[in-house]
Amino acid sequence: METPGVDSRVTGSAAGAELRWIRGRLLDATGKFVGSLSQIMTEEQMLHRVTSETSTSVEEPEIDYEGLPQGAATSTHMLAGSVAGIMEHCLMYPIDCVKTRMQSLHPEPGARYRNVMDALQQIVRTEGVWRPIRGVNVLAVGAGPAHALYFASYEKIKFSLSDAIHPGANSHFANGVAGCMATVLHDVIMNPAEVVKQRMQMFNSPYRGVLHCAASLLRHDGPAAFYRSFTTQLTMNVPFQALHFMTYEYLQELLNPHRQYNPSSHVVSGALAGALAAAITTPLDVCKTLLNTQEAQAIHVIRAEAAVGASPGVRHISGLGEAFRTVYRMGGAPAFFKGGQARIIYQMPSTAISWSVYEFFKYIITKRQHERRLRGDRDGDK
Repeated sequence: METPGVDSRVTGSAAGAELRWIRGRLLDATGKFVGSLSQIMTEEQMLHRVTSETSTSVEEPEIDYEGLPQGAATSTHMLAGSVAGIMEHCLMYPIDCVKTRMQSLHPEPGARYRNVMDALQQIVRTEGVWRPIRGVNVLAVGAGPAHALYFASYEKIKFSLSDAIHPGANSHFANGVAGCMATVLHDVIMNPAEVVKQRMQMFNSPYRGVLHCAASLLRHDGPAAFYRSFTTQLTMNVPFQALHFMTYEYLQELLNPHRQYNPSSHVVSGALAGALAAAITTPLDVCKTLLNTQEAQAIHVIRAEAAVGASPGVRHISGLGEAFRTVYRMGGAPAFFKGGQARIIYQMPSTAISWSVYEFFKYIITKRQHERRLRGDRDGDK
């Protein structure tokens, strides 16, 4: 006969401790009281019961949060990725604003900064406390769906390719390819938000708000303005994300070989992966910023050179090649690394936040799905 209040203790204790049955009381190896039965049972009956419950407990599958329940994996990755992306971009937005300004090829006197902290202090002191987060709303709107697709497609492609290349094992090649393909989907959604965001972040930005900026761009330059930097963004983000994902997965193999939920390993792996990828791709990020902001001084230089040649009607900088030439003409080789410090400072916590939040939500959602499935199996057995 089963007695309420005893079952869970018996099951939990039997797996790793000796139980003793003394005068109708159930004691563990240390003599601590575990439970009692309302109806007397023989020691043989009790032993049989404990053995059967222990067997049932051992046979229950462990929560494998890396291999999500079938049919729920995509939605889980999308929800976890969406939350991670929004938190990453919103929390680090002030540093992103500083990075954009420090990458200016010809900054105005009021926008010349010595370092990241000096930039933040000057912006808050001269432009107000809310200025460093101006435009964060458009980034939050874009980051949600972009990161949902980003993480969901990455996980799906990674597991499919890994199974095809090295069944049952991790493949760095699969991680890199999955990161590249996920980046394409991410950038299709994120590029227009990036353009508006960087226009809002510039010193003396003429736009009253996000909608005014988007409408003004559409009216003067047409829809193409939102994707003028798309090829440059892809050229930067494909190697960035390939390096990022490969480094993250490699560090996870070293720091978390059993691939369990381990917050510290996710934070360290994410931060180091982001720093390495950011440092290597900074020159491309400088070109992307130039294409997005269409800096007035750079446009002036292009027009002056075009006036000497045969095409004086240049209105904007377009294409990665022209952006590279413009950056080099205005600042030489060092110009390609403008804002590099701010970019690394931005990316390290960003990727750490992104991975830790993503892995946390993936773990929690998977755990709940696992528990619901077990409850359903028990109800079915009854």
